[in-house]
Amino acid sequence: MRKIRILWTDDEIELLSAHILFLKEKGYLVKTASNGDDAIEMIGNEDFDILFLDENMPGKSGLETLSYIKDIRPDIPVVMITKSEEEDIMEEAIGSKISDYLIKPVKPQQVLLSIKKNVEQKQLVTRKTTSAYQSEFSKIGVRINEAVSFADWADLFKKLSYWSIELDSSEDSGLLEVYRMQENEANNAFCRFVKANYVSWFEKDTDDKPVMSHEIFRRKIIPILDNGEKVAFILIDNLRYDQWRAIYPEIQDYFRIRQEELYCSILPTVTQYARNSIFAGIMPSEIADMYPDLWMPDTAAQSKNLYEKELLLQQFTRLGKEYSFIYEKINNLNEGRKLVENINALVSRDLLVVVYNFVDILSHARTEMEMIRELANDESAFRSLTRLWFTHSPLMELIRELTKHKVTLVITTDHGMIRVQNPVKVVGDRQTTTNLRYKTGKNMNYDPKQVFEIEDPAKVYLPASNISSKFIFASNDDFFVYPNNFNHYVKLYRNSFQHGGISMQEMILPMAILTSNV
Repeated sequence: MRKIRILWTDDEIELLSAHILFLKEKGYLVKTASNGDDAIEMIGNEDFDILFLDENMPGKSGLETLSYIKDIRPDIPVVMITKSEEEDIMEEAIGSKISDYLIKPVKPQQVLLSIKKNVEQKQLVTRKTTSAYQSEFSKIGVRINEAVSFADWADLFKKLSYWSIELDSSEDSGLLEVYRMQENEANNAFCRFVKANYVSWFEKDTDDKPVMSHEIFRRKIIPILDNGEKVAFILIDNLRYDQWRAIYPEIQDYFRIRQEELYCSILPTVTQYARNSIFAGIMPSEIADMYPDLWMPDTAAQSKNLYEKELLLQQFTRLGKEYSFIYEKINNLNEGRKLVENINALVSRDLLVVVYNFVDILSHARTEMEMIRELANDESAFRSLTRLWFTHSPLMELIRELTKHKVTLVITTDHGMIRVQNPVKVVGDRQTTTNLRYKTGKNMNYDPKQVFEIEDPAKVYLPASNISSKFIFASNDDFFVYPNNFNHYVKLYRNSFQHGGISMQEMILPMAILTSNV
């Protein structure tokens, strides 16, 4: 393994021989310079990992030397060492982007800590993360085998999502592969659980039945409104639990979590079905029967979520609630900015509902645009891109503005997504839906062992276009492809993020109730 290379610059370098010997005994390669000019020349000619720089030297001072070095090697960590504790010198050094600051007399252990913090941090984090995950691996395996309820799976998914985020900081590719294998094992088991239990959730109420899409307002939002609290309900389309945990650090300075839980999306895990059910408070077939003008079938050419405001109003009417509310759907930057500008009018009602479509738009763009696919090439990169968008979005600005008003903030989503890998052949006629994770129609040919088949959609409250229509759903990271031009579409869609089927990422969804810190 390559030794870490250190350059120590001090006009009294001979007095530091004990420190330098200490570092060499620790396995570091240490070179010295007695003035700024020599340090600048050495940095330009040799590859160093860290620079210790005395602030008070004759000739070029430490700060002057620092400016030259940052021009040559802007990436090198610089640790400024000085006798002075004057605030203005510290501020100037920090403003010049030093990595650390030590006050003389410096102890060898302080130097060692600074090296580990600024150079070896990634290796140390990787070792610690590897050790911690290895100790959890067997426990997670046991929990996969013992999960018998949705609550068990929700807790397990939280644990797996935690490790997915933790492993972002690991450079151990082997460990990442082990995690993916365990996640895949968990998803296969979760899919078996859903296939065995999904229909029964609509046949009887049991203690282990999860909160589902159509129950969110009745069971979670209305009790808050009935308590006299104003609510800002923000639904970020297509937001996975791990993405929620990635953006929460940006929110926590303004709102703290009062309650966080995971609920279960209905099938299909797509906007048309899941989000319409959230706002209607009933299942899709019930919407189609009770409000046929507000339900768009799969074959409709226009948008299938045109009437969410009307569906929410109908839900409140059925429940005998007379809340005043405003509904806003945000599809672009300008709409988001206008929303923030009108904040005072928006929070004058009992309920503000905001649907934000950015993450869903991003996932579709990733499939269609090579540049976005490269930027978000895996789950870790997609999380980072989501957090970057959120940090600088009008939505974050809206959340900051909401702290000035006495509101309870609820953040949730309608469905998640999964990165698909395994193609499954399905043959269908022209009336068969085109979604890659679910299909509905009357003339479909497929291997029943490879899908979750609902032959009677009425059992799970899904509308059927005719008496012989059925639904099939893809499991884990499968995706449906027609045999015609099979290889082309496999290449096009493999490794893309899709939704509509059965997986933890699509069905186990975040819902957080937050209270302002102000």
